[in-house]
Amino acid sequence: MVQYELRQQVIEPKRRAFQHLVDRYGDRAASRYLEGSIDVQPREHFHYRPLWDPEHEIYDEAFSALRLADPYSFLDPRQYYYATYTQARAAHQEAFTRSLSYVVDRGLLGGLAEGWQRLLARTVVPLRHYESGAELVSAAASRFAYGTTIEQCASFAAFDRIASAQSLSRIGLALGGDTDAVLLEAKAAWLEAPALQGVRKAVEELLVEPDWAVGLLGLDLVDSMLYPMLFRELDEHALLEGASAYGLLAQHFTAWFEDQRRWLDALMRTWVHDPTHGEANRRVLQGITARWLPVARVAVGAIAREAGECLGAPQLATAGGLLADGVEARMAAALSATEQGSA
Repeated sequence: MVQYELRQQVIEPKRRAFQHLVDRYGDRAASRYLEGSIDVQPREHFHYRPLWDPEHEIYDEAFSALRLADPYSFLDPRQYYYATYTQARAAHQEAFTRSLSYVVDRGLLGGLAEGWQRLLARTVVPLRHYESGAELVSAAASRFAYGTTIEQCASFAAFDRIASAQSLSRIGLALGGDTDAVLLEAKAAWLEAPALQGVRKAVEELLVEPDWAVGLLGLDLVDSMLYPMLFRELDEHALLEGASAYGLLAQHFTAWFEDQRRWLDALMRTWVHDPTHGEANRRVLQGITARWLPVARVAVGAIAREAGECLGAPQLATAGGLLADGVEARMAAALSATEQGSA
């Protein structure tokens, strides 16, 4: 009787990476993120220029004043491609759903003080329309950005923004007892409430901004004040006022914003450190900050004052200005560091 012995054999692959990755990074194994991201952007053999903008190719670096000598010098620090992104966001949404179910099952939203309920219904939930606008700004960036590593970050951000709009809608439905009355009130507030007209005007102007990078960074300047104001400052106040239900939900928005900041900060550093366009990019970034930071200061300042009035906490009215100072200092430090690095 013949006996056979099973042995494991290791077959070494003839190639460890695609040639364009070998040319760029050397002959080594590449991650799934790099394989699905690097040099995917079409660069030649376009059939015609777009009829709606014959001055540009259908994929064109000149859609933005912010340029990179190599579009793939930027890499997402989160290393998100489709699989890793969907896994991360599925976990995030499951965590939010658990928190919301906990709050609803115990009637914690209904037990909030009147000021907190008014703030949620008239200020926080209406910002679902802000998030819907932010989705369109991010989608425009995903269409016109040059280089897949940038484009896919903007695409993921667009999905995130509509998810945030839906999360705020779910909070509104929970607050209104599973009726759409709160959502209708939220829409009316978005259109008419004085405290929201600043952010409404900002997002509507960003929707028609022709430079996708200006739209993205202008939105980020508003975000950089709005998110800390609503979901950090108010969370800390909620802990002192016994409004723990708000804090349970706010933490998920704070976590998302910190994740969003990672790739935007990395992209801005790449722009300003670019060996060819870095100095020009720095001037463009200074112009964006000068244009949009005052807009964000006024818009979020109005929300901060509204929050202070609803909660009887006048100290919240000054939080908007402090946050604006912090954002301005962060931008100035980033740009000055670039100047020193270039010297």
